[in-house]
Amino acid sequence: MPPDTKRRDLVLALAGLLAAGPARAARLPTPAQTAGPFYPLEPPLDDDNDLTRVRGRAGVAKGRITDLDGRILDLDGRPLQGVRVEIWQCDAYGRYHHPYDRGGPLDADFQGFGHTVTDAGGRYRFRTIRPVPYPGRTPHIHMAVYLPGEPRFTTQLYVQGEPRNDGDFLFRRVPAEHRHLLLAEFAPARGGRAELAARFDVVLGTGGTPSL
Repeated sequence: MPPDTKRRDLVLALAGLLAAGPARAARLPTPAQTAGPFYPLEPPLDDDNDLTRVRGRAGVAKGRITDLDGRILDLDGRPLQGVRVEIWQCDAYGRYHHPYDRGGPLDADFQGFGHTVTDAGGRYRFRTIRPVPYPGRTPHIHMAVYLPGEPRFTTQLYVQGEPRNDGDFLFRRVPAEHRHLLLAEFAPARGGRAELAARFDVVLGTGGTPSL
């Protein structure tokens, strides 16, 4: 191969690496967090992706109804199809639907836990409520992702701009430069039955991500 051709190919290869580098670096894995003490001992019979209604009941969950969606991706930005995604959180009274949580009233119209499966674009969707605080914790939603052949990945989604975040012991365990990866903006929804909408993408690293 002539020297000029070798030089040209080397320059093109380096340019490609430089172009790909920042994109890869910007796609950091989502920090893992604990599932906490209130993961269901047994999933409810009604565990679909609408947590605001419970099968057999006519009421609607109290709280600010929110459409939560996002994508499950790998580090290269490829969507992960057919992945089970679960969420669970306390109700508008700050109580989990769990036998270990016995404080305060219980919203019987809130499902408390739900699951869905990602589509061909790696997308998931839930209808739930904007998370509320409970003693010792800032508002958050727990999320678990089940990637075939990997251990369960668990994290927590926090509300962008929530002043209680700065005092939350689990949120503060995450290095400051990575905390934005756990935040979602809860903004007014455009039409539909939901008051708010939020988007939260989860990026899974190879072999899972260490819990923080």
